[in-house]
Amino acid sequence: MNPYIQYMYSYPHKTAYRPLTGIHLSDYISVMAGKGHGLYLHIPFCQSKCGYCNLFSVTGIEQDEVDRYLDTIERQSRQYQEILESVQTEFSELVLGGGTPLFLTERQLGRTFDILEKHFRFSPKRGLIVETAPNQTTTEKLEILKQAGVSRVSMGIQSFSDRELTALKRQHTAQKARAALELIKAYDFSCVNVDFIYGIPGQTETSLLDSLKEALRFEPEEIFLYPLYVKHGVRMEREGVVLEPESAFVQYRVASDFLRAEGYRQDSMRRFVHQKTARIFSECGFGTSIGLGCGGRSYLGELHFCSPYAITRSACIEHLKEYETTMDFMEIKHGILLSEEEQKRRYIIRHLFIRPGLEQNRYRELFGKDVLEEFPVLREWIEQGFIVQQSDLDAKIYFALTDAGLELSDYLGPQLISPKINQAMCEWSQCKLGFCTALQNS
Repeated sequence: MNPYIQYMYSYPHKTAYRPLTGIHLSDYISVMAGKGHGLYLHIPFCQSKCGYCNLFSVTGIEQDEVDRYLDTIERQSRQYQEILESVQTEFSELVLGGGTPLFLTERQLGRTFDILEKHFRFSPKRGLIVETAPNQTTTEKLEILKQAGVSRVSMGIQSFSDRELTALKRQHTAQKARAALELIKAYDFSCVNVDFIYGIPGQTETSLLDSLKEALRFEPEEIFLYPLYVKHGVRMEREGVVLEPESAFVQYRVASDFLRAEGYRQDSMRRFVHQKTARIFSECGFGTSIGLGCGGRSYLGELHFCSPYAITRSACIEHLKEYETTMDFMEIKHGILLSEEEQKRRYIIRHLFIRPGLEQNRYRELFGKDVLEEFPVLREWIEQGFIVQQSDLDAKIYFALTDAGLELSDYLGPQLISPKINQAMCEWSQCKLGFCTALQNS
């Protein structure tokens, strides 16, 4: 059994989105009324494309092209501002992702924050999250982040082994990562997160632990462990890289045991949080957010939308040009309208695979049904020891993954994908991922 079928970070995946007609933002803006929403800005530029990267990002971009992109961001923000003001939208979280947001120059980074502050309303205690990479982390840019009130900085290190970084086609060195992390910690951000990958060709349990031990010297608040995936369209696929999921699974167990022993609480298969950080439950199945930029995704109730998904440089450039020539951002041209069944599946996926888990009575309040009756597979997982029922201090009953279930999140999660969404995803990838067969046989 391959435990690594699909990473279920959201549902449905963007490969299931299709062209839309007759959909306008004004028809759905009421769900953005008031407080508690998220704002995401996608910066789709990188110094280089990592060998495993299947994100919407491009390389080889000149500064004048970045300026043109920011011009479009400002035009989109201006149009969104008017309609969001009509329902008094207040954002509690702002995320700059990519790509590599700190690919921007200091001037461009400052302009970006100016655009956001000018056109959107934020709560006084908003969370402000920024992703970075070692080669783009400088004192000057961190000064701008600090002044902007950034609360969480996330950096993809992936490994402190230069040999493993080369295998991943990363452009930074282990020494550069050390220097960047040292610099970030000096600015005393509330939360520093670092990402690592396991299952890298040539990686061993010892080398993975060596990277994690070195990371702990910097006392990061969060550590994410990602299994290496080689998806359709990425460089490592073209080079014929073959993964060894059995070895990766062993590495995961060794690494997760180590981090838990070192005082990190495991909140999901990937996320390890230092025990000094309290766990705050947040219902996320119906979270509302607006995405800015080409590749930025929006969630407005049943409507999810973004620009068409792409991986290759040529396809990304094509969509970038379409984005930059868009005059009316109120017309939604690409996305999906979720049926009630798909909303149920999304709700389960967004809660079951993150501790404390899926609250039984809350599901019944939202959908009027018992989750075990609607999704018998959950009963099977209980019988197999992957799920346990447990209560919190308020006597709320949760369906929570056991450690055995947690480590199989990327195997169990895909079984909750509906046949319709699975078919759409397979049509996009032309089944080159082997995803359809793997799902049907799971």
